[in-house]
Amino acid sequence: MPPARPRRAPRSDARENRARLVESARAAFHDDPSASLASIAKAAGVGQGTLYRHFSGREELLLAVHEAEAAALAGAAPALLEEHEPLLALRLWLERLAEEGGRYGRCHPQLVDALGRLLAAGRAAGRIRADATAEEVLLLGSSLWGTGGPVPGEAGPGAEAVLQERRSRMLTLLLDGLRAGAEPRDG
Repeated sequence: MPPARPRRAPRSDARENRARLVESARAAFHDDPSASLASIAKAAGVGQGTLYRHFSGREELLLAVHEAEAAALAGAAPALLEEHEPLLALRLWLERLAEEGGRYGRCHPQLVDALGRLLAAGRAAGRIRADATAEEVLLLGSSLWGTGGPVPGEAGPGAEAVLQERRSRMLTLLLDGLRAGAEPRDG
């Protein structure tokens, strides 16, 4: 039996095509979740055959979009920590997560790691309580992206403003509970 040939890294044009497809799909699915794969390939400037060489179908393409978005959000944590004090960096990161609808799942490893870094920076600065874990904060925060539905009795252009205000108040409550000094109380 001949030795297995080492798998070559994709050529640069193939990597670029894949990246364009993911970005085109992200934009298309944001505007219209039922966007056709043909329209996504066209927007990326490739043929349908190229799309299917990279992705077996809609589900695989959606997964790639979600992975790219989660990676971008996770990658934002270090930059936020460089630009802002830890509690503000945490708030900005959680706001972005809430705006993006929490599509990644509360236990996405990249997000858990990024949030863990934000919490650790806050603890080191004496701003975040010691017992808060990334998994628990993501679970609590899931209510933030669950506020994306219609507001009872509200419709039209003002409804989005009401949702944003509600989300902001809920995030403030979450962050107040994470502040150092807000230690757990018995019974």
